[in-house]
Amino acid sequence: MTQKENAVARGRKPKKMSPARYGLYGLLIISAAFFLTPLYVMIVTSLKTLDEVRLGKLFALPSTITFDAWIKAWSTACTGVTCEGISPGFVNSVQITVISVIISVMLGAVNGYALSFWRYRGANVLFGILVMGAFVPFQAVIYPLIVFQREIGIFGSLAGIVMVHCIFGMPIITLIFRNYFSSLPEELFKAARIDGAGFWQIFLRIMMPMSVPITAVAVILQTTGIWNDYLLGLVFGGRDNQPMTVQLNNIVTTSYGVREYNVNMAATILTAAVPLAIYFLSGRFFVKGIAAGAVKG
Repeated sequence: MTQKENAVARGRKPKKMSPARYGLYGLLIISAAFFLTPLYVMIVTSLKTLDEVRLGKLFALPSTITFDAWIKAWSTACTGVTCEGISPGFVNSVQITVISVIISVMLGAVNGYALSFWRYRGANVLFGILVMGAFVPFQAVIYPLIVFQREIGIFGSLAGIVMVHCIFGMPIITLIFRNYFSSLPEELFKAARIDGAGFWQIFLRIMMPMSVPITAVAVILQTTGIWNDYLLGLVFGGRDNQPMTVQLNNIVTTSYGVREYNVNMAATILTAAVPLAIYFLSGRFFVKGIAAGAVKG
């Protein structure tokens, strides 16, 4: 037995539950209850009838569970001049998110790879300018982008909203890929160069297979960011490509007659379902990717 193991054996056995640990658990439980209370209210309200919602018992469980509000929010609720629910917006959000994530992650990976291993004159300046783009507010560049897209004829189309999401996602995606590639051994790159591999061969056969964790981080960040976007989808999406967030706003703000809070809550949960599912299902990969190099400078 080593000296260290002997020291542990002679030491005082730590208590499994100390007052400090009870306090820590109590704080965590209170914090979790605080942040989950709105979700609880949304769920129970969406499962009530409108007559029961009017009783004002916000935290009470539904006397009779009904999914009528969910069905109406999905298929028949009015989102402005049409009453098709938020299902058309779901299709639009899927199209916008999938195309934008694929393009932006691919371009960001290539940029990060080029800035890490294929340095050229002015690469650091270009990288600095690119990173500064992450701190430019959307509102400051919306009008120039509208004029630019109008001139090239894609404003208000699927191509237009995809282009905007790729532009605004490029700085942060390039940054995390560049930092990750910089943490990889340069000997791998040099050995591949000695063997005669070129730019794309090294990128596709060596770098990308080693970049699964950071790619998962980039996909999660881009997917949640684009899916939750409201402003860019409203301005650049056009009437035929409005995402779910825009249609959710139309359901909540444009109501005729009775305001149906149970339908509003159901529509809100349906809109947030995809990002929540991604975080629940891929949270482990996200943490692993962050630990693998996303925060290395």
